[in-house]
Amino acid sequence: MYAIVEIQGQQFKVEKDQKIFVHRLDSEEGASLEFNKVLLIDNEGTVNVGAPTVEGAKVSGKLIGHVRGDKVLIFKKKRRKNYRKSRGHRQDFSQILIENIALS
Repeated sequence: MYAIVEIQGQQFKVEKDQKIFVHRLDSEEGASLEFNKVLLIDNEGTVNVGAPTVEGAKVSGKLIGHVRGDKVLIFKKKRRKNYRKSRGHRQDFSQILIENIALS
């Protein structure tokens, strides 16, 4: 059984006991989360597609922790102009454990 759920504007394909990384949430570590924007549910071949969401469907999870992603380097250069610029960025993520996918 899997579901496609929208979390903070991004769509994720989730299954039970799966860990996913999403953009940082404002919840505390260990908090229970519930996502109601379920776009699709597949239950052993029976597919429910929402228009735009599946009514009565919920995905519940638990916030494991907050982490930071790998550093992304941005390097700009203009040849023969002695122009070089280097910047770095690290994105904040939250790790979520999917506990249950429910369809009522």
